[in-house]
Amino acid sequence: MPSKELPERSDIVIIGGGIIGVTIAHELAKRGEEVTVIEKRFIGSGSTFRCGTGIRQQFNDEANVQVMKRSVELWKKYSEEYGFSFEQTGYLFLLYDDDEVEEFKRNIAIQNRFGVPTRLITPEEAKEIVPLLDISEVIAASWNPTDGKADPFHATAKFALHGEEFGAKLVEYTEVKDFIVENGEIKGLKTSRGTIKTGTVINATNAWAKLINAMARISVKIPIEPYKHQAVITQPIRRGAINPMVISFKYGHAYLTQTAHGGVVGGVGYELGPTYDLNPTYEFLREVSYYFTKIIPALRELLILRTWAGYYAKTPDSNPAIGKIEELSDYYIAAGFSGHGFMMAPAVAEMVADLVTKGRTDLPVDWYDPYRFERGELRGQALQMG
Repeated sequence: MPSKELPERSDIVIIGGGIIGVTIAHELAKRGEEVTVIEKRFIGSGSTFRCGTGIRQQFNDEANVQVMKRSVELWKKYSEEYGFSFEQTGYLFLLYDDDEVEEFKRNIAIQNRFGVPTRLITPEEAKEIVPLLDISEVIAASWNPTDGKADPFHATAKFALHGEEFGAKLVEYTEVKDFIVENGEIKGLKTSRGTIKTGTVINATNAWAKLINAMARISVKIPIEPYKHQAVITQPIRRGAINPMVISFKYGHAYLTQTAHGGVVGGVGYELGPTYDLNPTYEFLREVSYYFTKIIPALRELLILRTWAGYYAKTPDSNPAIGKIEELSDYYIAAGFSGHGFMMAPAVAEMVADLVTKGRTDLPVDWYDPYRFERGELRGQALQMG
């Protein structure tokens, strides 16, 4: 269980107890570092417990493919060691025109170069994987059977539990109010429950990252804004009817898959913001109902049991900001995941832990350079749906 008391001091403090903060703490504690996570509500309460469960290597650039290949390896390793659900049920991108096919051929070439076994398949092969699909307009599909999904509640809890076993402290219902800085060096943090002394802080607050950066009084502008995205879950259908994550950019940038309990979970690209409002909307329900039934007509017979909202903490190029902020010693950021934080978390944890403990990492962290926005060096838009 997360710690009740705020410690007097900690070598490293992570602000934010979502999957990113928790896995970074787990990795640092595993390496013998003294680390504390401070979360203003409860572990996973931000974007993590609102996510769509998907974990994919099918990206459109070398850096994200490499990071996600490593992440999938770690998802597999830790799910086996810690006993949480990670299923490699695949990702299936439905393609509807020649331009889309050519774009995905380029993506597949990048993925194959790094050992990700994605391939282009026929509509008939796609229907063999998901027999309920309407393939009347589909001309091809991009299929990687090693992509998958995990239960965010179970996985986050297990990383938190084992992080604590390695010595990490997780402090909930504690809000960071200000930084204590002297001559450019972090000396501590003021919180709603007192002060904690520390020399190293990691901002893992995602949708709230800009607020923490403002507290740190850093001058570099890192544009991360919270956008409301919504999701649904339906009443259960026969288990295994929709095993992979199914994606259709033609129909609302929709994504959908089936949970272990049989319900269909997913969303579309309907986006509102920047905003911290999380009230579900009728407009989203109308769009998700229309688009889901264009992809799988049989879904029109189902009842929607629940709808909810979470945040895509977005940057201008849909890639996160990960790295050290040089003007303040020692301040790091890992935020702005634009809907990809859950899937990237184990590899990002390795990346950040490497930076903190060794000052370098073998993973392509330069792609996520927090200073790229000020330099006007935006990356190509990361492949994004929902």
